[in-house]
Amino acid sequence: MVFMNAIPAHHRLQFLDRDHSILAFNERVMDWARRTDVPLLERLRYLSIVSSNLDEFFEVRMAPQLGAHKANEQRGLYTAETYDRVSTTVHAMVAQQYAIYNDELLPLLEKKGIKLVTHGERNLRQRRWVKEYFQREVQPLLMPVGLDPAHPFPQVANKSLNFIVRLRGKDAFGRENEIAIVKVPRILPRFVRMPPIKGSKQTHFVSISSLIRSHLADLFPGRQVTEFSQFRVTRHSDLAVDEEEVKNLRTALRKGLQQRHYGEALRLEVSAGCSEHLSNFLLAQFDLPAQALYRVPGPVNLVRLNQLIDQVDAPALRFERYNAGWPVDLTPGQSFFDRLQQGDVLIHQPYESFDAVLAFLREAVEDPNVLAIKQTIYRTGAKSELMDLLREGVRRGKEVTAVVELKARFDEEANINYAERLESVGAQVVYGVVGLKTHAKMLLVTRREGGNLKRYAHLSTGNYNPGTARLYTDLSYLTADDALTADLEQIFLHLASQNRLPKLNKVLIAPFHLHRLMLEKVEAAAAAARVGKPARITLKMNALTDEMLARALAQASQCGVQIDLIVRGACILPAQLPGVTDNLRVRSVIGRLLEHSRVFHFNVDGVEELWLSSADWMNRNMLRRVELAWPVTDPALRERIIDECLLAYLHDSKDAWLLQPDGRYVPAGAGGSGKARSVQHSAQHNLMARYGTRG
Repeated sequence: MVFMNAIPAHHRLQFLDRDHSILAFNERVMDWARRTDVPLLERLRYLSIVSSNLDEFFEVRMAPQLGAHKANEQRGLYTAETYDRVSTTVHAMVAQQYAIYNDELLPLLEKKGIKLVTHGERNLRQRRWVKEYFQREVQPLLMPVGLDPAHPFPQVANKSLNFIVRLRGKDAFGRENEIAIVKVPRILPRFVRMPPIKGSKQTHFVSISSLIRSHLADLFPGRQVTEFSQFRVTRHSDLAVDEEEVKNLRTALRKGLQQRHYGEALRLEVSAGCSEHLSNFLLAQFDLPAQALYRVPGPVNLVRLNQLIDQVDAPALRFERYNAGWPVDLTPGQSFFDRLQQGDVLIHQPYESFDAVLAFLREAVEDPNVLAIKQTIYRTGAKSELMDLLREGVRRGKEVTAVVELKARFDEEANINYAERLESVGAQVVYGVVGLKTHAKMLLVTRREGGNLKRYAHLSTGNYNPGTARLYTDLSYLTADDALTADLEQIFLHLASQNRLPKLNKVLIAPFHLHRLMLEKVEAAAAAARVGKPARITLKMNALTDEMLARALAQASQCGVQIDLIVRGACILPAQLPGVTDNLRVRSVIGRLLEHSRVFHFNVDGVEELWLSSADWMNRNMLRRVELAWPVTDPALRERIIDECLLAYLHDSKDAWLLQPDGRYVPAGAGGSGKARSVQHSAQHNLMARYGTRG
């Protein structure tokens, strides 16, 4: 293959910084909190989403950055300077967040009759109610800890709400220990609805932090509270288990989960008015540099705004309710097995309902002719009908095999519990391959028909989670194709037995084939373009961070291949960089729904290939996970996918952002000028109108 060596030295490709690309994605999400065409409560929710994403960024990405800063040495890609640059960017983002919250959203909410009432704004009756609520519901659950040699700084859990208090006067033993810590239990609601005021149409809320701060003195009778601040620490939360050393991965992970909440401290959030004395005390306690301190003018955890949003009964301030339609390729009540013998079925979620996938599994469980069900489990949600169906399948005598990925980040505990429940009824549960996450989404049903066995399958770009299936765009693919289902049978056997895979008919699998064959397909397009043949590549994914694939795309662009990338999140490949990626364009679509589908389309000299996949173009997906890609050969389905998942997004001028050569994103509707959007065309809105119902 010919890759970057063919690019002239003065046109060498420099990748964009991955961490800054992730943060740029969150800036695009935050834009939805600014947009006046978005319902008010949804704007508040987008602000909450940004906070949740920043939490995960620190939990997963910041430990090596902080380590390089503390050691003042280069560690891989990270140095003290890279930590400072990332910290500067995050500080600016947090300042924007709270400016939107305080200066835009709270005043607008008050105009709509929804008000967060601070202590200074509460009337006498409200203060009396707050005091009674505090004494009845909150104070019995608080345990203030005065610090001294016998009472060291308590363990503070990841992302928990706490107060630090400075006291004057002596304690019961005549000592002047001045610092106390108050941990706020997670079980307490973060926003409490107050009784209505007679004659007022306003809905009043009080935050738990405001409620507690108003009565901190009640927790320290006989002493004077001179200073205080709420605080929250974010910790490293990526579980590290040496799979080669442990004898039982499930047991090791369960032990690791007990320590997750108390990993290395990475970020400290305090109230904007927190004194330097208290903030310096906390920084020293958590061994954090000054850059890790975030002073915020409001609640330290905007993620919990969802609790307030959910308590407000104001449909006009939310998105119009959307009801997914039944898939157009399916007839309600028709047997899935009968339908799939006529051809493959595509379900475009959530425009079309994920309930059809559950209905397919339910029919398999209830059909006495179905002998075996095999399924991969990555994320299914806290309460899963799918898991109940698998257990029912065992009870009905089916051979049920579940490949459960125990290392699905932040879903480890749920998956361990599911694995144990499945095993308890007799299902065969395996945990994939040591050292690799099983990220492939596949369900295989084996049915006796006459004297033969027939296989039916479901494949997906997304998870078997009914909750996220209403919020994430994904493609489900139902098939009875003999070659494709035979491949899936071999893959399940491989995951269970760890025997070598035979040559597969249609499916590409990581870490064995997918990376290499995607590189070859990009190079084939480049080779065609070199001799003057038309070549186009259009890819849709969540992230592009694999350097080999990025270099291959840059080289193909150099050769004249027209490349369009629809990348929701992080992208390290600069677009339309003169002399390097002139023919390559990158856009990101941020909408009401989270873009999650992976679609790879190659058109070389009129010969088309279209692949759906569970994998993003990231090194971990290609080389450290079990991932699938499968071809769509049905012309009608292929045309539909190109129309709905590629062309619709390439023409989006309302929700799309265009990546610039320097890593900035500008709104597509601004014509690259950064000005306000002019054309109102949204791919998601049009697809919702095409397939769904409202009301």
